Amino acid sequence: MKRKGFFLLLMITITILLSSCWSKKELTDLAIVAAMGVDKTKDGRYHLTLQIINPGNVAGVMVGGGGTQSPPITIYSASGDNLVEASRRASSRISRRLYYAHANLVVVGEKLAKEEGINTLMDAFDRDPEFRNTSTLVIANHSSAADLVKTLTPVDKIPANKVLKTLEFTERKWGENVKTSLQDVMKSLESPGRGTVVSGFGLVGNPQQAQKLDNLQESEPEATLRASGIAVLKQGKLVDWLYGKPARGTVWILDKIQGTDININWSGRKQAIAYQTVRQKTSVSAQVKNGKPHISVHTRVEGDIGDMEVPVDITNPKVITKIEQSVRKEIKKELKTAIERAQKNKTDILGFGEVVHRTRPNQFKKLKTEWNDVYFPKLDVDITVEAYVRRAGLRNKSFLSGVKEN
Repeated sequence: MKRKGFFLLLMITITILLSSCWSKKELTDLAIVAAMGVDKTKDGRYHLTLQIINPGNVAGVMVGGGGTQSPPITIYSASGDNLVEASRRASSRISRRLYYAHANLVVVGEKLAKEEGINTLMDAFDRDPEFRNTSTLVIANHSSAADLVKTLTPVDKIPANKVLKTLEFTERKWGENVKTSLQDVMKSLESPGRGTVVSGFGLVGNPQQAQKLDNLQESEPEATLRASGIAVLKQGKLVDWLYGKPARGTVWILDKIQGTDININWSGRKQAIAYQTVRQKTSVSAQVKNGKPHISVHTRVEGDIGDMEVPVDITNPKVITKIEQSVRKEIKKELKTAIERAQKNKTDILGFGEVVHRTRPNQFKKLKTEWNDVYFPKLDVDITVEAYVRRAGLRNKSFLSGVKEN
């Protein structure tokens, strides 16, 4: 009986001791960081720009007797010899504790990415237990990170959400951008012989105008943010920008295409038929012949006909076959362009070296040190594309065919 009483007293004591809120964080004491921009100053220091959420203003509450609207975010900046120092220096300007657990976006300035690279930054982000490595990383295209972080955006009140949603939808619908997290970037930087791709984001318009509420009160804002290209990183440093077909071809080989549109020529008219992809799969295999690596890329695509600007009889199986052949030719051309661009940059952003390492680890050990500069630029790559037309929308016979007959 005494033993039961002792255990009961012990349990009560433990319950009392462990019930304290030792790690509590009051919302009124926190400054929630939505996005972070990192630039390099002229004297070689890191310049940190923080996008802080104003909770009471996110919904666009009218404040003040004059009926003026306050911005949904507030910007704080600080500089330091490293990110930790810059972050702590910013605390002298903020009345609350900086809280990074909700920071979903990291923007790196183009100058910093080109001259120093992002390797040093990755260590700081990965070491902080509060910072999420699932946050999205973008490179400021022909702009500073500060200008992007300071920009106010319509529709999406919080600018960080605007960037994240734009990347998500353009990746799903167009395919010339790819959403990469800090974790994805760190894995590619650590992968042997692998280059890194990061989406770029640019500011269109006047940076000073982009920071004003007046910019949001126009039906067509004078300054706004837009997804702009793919940054190519070699050993963590920016070496090139990809746009258009080279960008989409790169995303295609990486098997990250979710949907896009392929335009083909028909009956002497350019871009006459629009082919919308529905599902696609790309696989890459590697072989080593006589000490030289050989890569095979295979892509299978299924899609629908979305638009026809010339009369076409798609009830004819031969016509469908011809359309499929044209689509295959166009996709193969884009993939080849992407490979040639990567080889020109001597940067294996396509992951070919990783495939060789995975399938032929012993042979790759001999190639690893000179992979990007010697073997990858001269790599033989076979490209095979399968493309199929599955549906033609709500009509088979072209509307233009009926107009022509009348």
